Amino acid sequence: MKILIKELAKSQWQVRLDQHAVTFRSEAEARAFTRTLEARLHAPHQFPDQQQRAAG
Repeated sequence: MKILIKELAKSQWQVRLDQHAVTFRSEAEARAFTRTLEARLHAPHQFPDQQQRAAG
């Protein structure tokens, strides 16, 4: 997933996630959102038990 932060206007920032965009009132808000998103994307994930059995 490609994540870009872009200033749209003096008090408007946009975070683009591939084709999706989320607008924020400040650069700090946009960067905080991006940090949280990246942490969640890189966090370890587990499949539910049912899917693990089917995959194994």
